[in-house]
Amino acid sequence: MSDDSPLDNLNNDSTRALVTEVLRTVYDPELPVNIYDLGLIYGIDVDGDTVTVRMTLTSPACPVAETMPGEVESRIREIEGVANVRVELVWDPPWTPEKMSEAARLEAGLM
Repeated sequence: MSDDSPLDNLNNDSTRALVTEVLRTVYDPELPVNIYDLGLIYGIDVDGDTVTVRMTLTSPACPVAETMPGEVESRIREIEGVANVRVELVWDPPWTPEKMSEAARLEAGLM
């Protein structure tokens, strides 16, 4: 178990930044926006070599509900130093367009 030293926090912050970069390369198939800026990522937790991502989809009936979590997991596994990945698909709170970044709203034509 980690004693949460400053070096551990630095490594966790670096890994979190890399995970964020990777998530910005995964796009929603219906909107030309990546899932991070779309607001589908509710949390990124890094504990040593384990990354847990909490995410949602635009709707439970989303056509990629079966494949998107697996794609996210496989992309994060490619990050050096990451050994374990958990992707938790959550529906609460429900996604709304307000969760999108300003840049994503502009890109999607919602502003």
